[in-house]
Amino acid sequence: MPTVRTIAHEFLERRGLTTIFGNPGSNELPFLAGLPESFSYVLGLHEGVVVGMADGYAQATGRPVLVNLHAAAGSGNAMGALTNAVYSRSPLVLTAGQQVRSAIGLEAMLANVEATQLMRPLVGWAGEPSCAADVPRSLAQAVFEAELQRRPTYLSVPYDDWSAELGDDVTATLGRSVRRGGSAGEDQVLELAARLDGAARPVLVLGGDADALGLFDRAVAFAEERDLPVWVAPSPHRLPFPNRHPLFRGVLPAGIGALSAALDGHDLILVLGAPVFRYHQHVPGPFLPRGATLVQVTDDPGEAARAPVGEALVADPGAVLDGLRAQLPVRAPGKTAFVPTPEPATGEHALHPEQVFAALRQTQPADTAYVVESTSTNSAWWRQMDLRRPGSYFWPAAGGLGFGLPAAVGVAMGLPGRPVVGVIGDGSANYGITALWTAARYQVPVTFLILRNGTYGALRWFADVLGTTGVPGTEIPGLDFTAIAAGYGVPATTASDVDDLRAQLKTTSAGPRLIQVDTELTTP
Repeated sequence: MPTVRTIAHEFLERRGLTTIFGNPGSNELPFLAGLPESFSYVLGLHEGVVVGMADGYAQATGRPVLVNLHAAAGSGNAMGALTNAVYSRSPLVLTAGQQVRSAIGLEAMLANVEATQLMRPLVGWAGEPSCAADVPRSLAQAVFEAELQRRPTYLSVPYDDWSAELGDDVTATLGRSVRRGGSAGEDQVLELAARLDGAARPVLVLGGDADALGLFDRAVAFAEERDLPVWVAPSPHRLPFPNRHPLFRGVLPAGIGALSAALDGHDLILVLGAPVFRYHQHVPGPFLPRGATLVQVTDDPGEAARAPVGEALVADPGAVLDGLRAQLPVRAPGKTAFVPTPEPATGEHALHPEQVFAALRQTQPADTAYVVESTSTNSAWWRQMDLRRPGSYFWPAAGGLGFGLPAAVGVAMGLPGRPVVGVIGDGSANYGITALWTAARYQVPVTFLILRNGTYGALRWFADVLGTTGVPGTEIPGLDFTAIAAGYGVPATTASDVDDLRAQLKTTSAGPRLIQVDTELTTP
């Protein structure tokens, strides 16, 4: 008779979840025993790093990925990284080992008390099977919920369940599939097309979901066909439009009043694949400029329901975009020559971040995927980079530090045919530093570029925004990431000047490498 473990392994294999990111403990060993050769287990040294790697991998591949956590303690370690996966809408399937059933009520060591509540409200679904026979169905539900909601799910499984024998009827779970529709009605598309065609000064606002859903090229074609100016919604975790395109207007500011001012003069704002909106700093003001209306297209009902303003159409953004292109006439296209980058600013005592990013632009292949977690250099980044391909940019969606280093490893594993560069601030790097070991262990071909300015630069900037002075805890001197990287087995160098940096960036490596460069402190 089949065991719970063999059925679970076969189900995961059929669904393509054969790459597992994890840091196992004793409760998880029975699930991992006898893992088929077709599976790959990617070991991380901390659960936050494990989830960050899985987040990057899921975003790069567009597929669900299994994450193996250790009981309550390991799940708790993962929660900071989980916030980013929630807002990047990554379909992570988190599994955690539970104590044997007879010991849970006793709160024995490693019992996960109230396991279904531990990860809420972050996860979209959480469960613990009622009995061993319910494990395969529960695992299938965790996978399907992650796919349907595009949100992490969590399943706690008592470890004595895995060896339980089941009847043959449980194999019915193996053949299950769940698919989602969600296309907009023809009348809804026609109405939206008429409003766009009748608007005097419409504008398109794209969110990171437009890239995640594979709409990058179609969004570019739509904007060009209609000669639409394009903004990217604030706090983007992906880049849905080429940032040097002549129709690109920039990334919207993350304050209510400032965002409204940026959109001033437009009468119809079409938001596609983004919340309305991911604000950050408190800048009071009207939600929209005077005389403007807003229509949001999203496949996330919660995103539509919580928006403070405008109309929302809950439907597949890709289907709506295709419908609009089919209905609307093509206007005479404007200029499509890309806007040249300005000369980079120079630093007085160290390299200006713009010099670093210019060096990247000048030396890296056009299809490079960048995982960026250098929060104090945003302005310099967008001034100097020229990103024209889908899947070129990944950023911590919830702003939680520790995403960059692990996600760069996951993205590189998920995109084996593309170069991957992690651009990481020295403050951020410490949160996910053990990802270096995983990169070295599996010889992941990724370049980690560490920008060292000795401070939490974004924190100092925000202190100025809040009008606070003399705040402690913003200085982090004395960090040598070349020595740290060497300890984890990653070859590391320091770039002394911009010519040295360019020369090093032009070289390639079959495995991971780290380049440390000192930079001047700038504002986001």
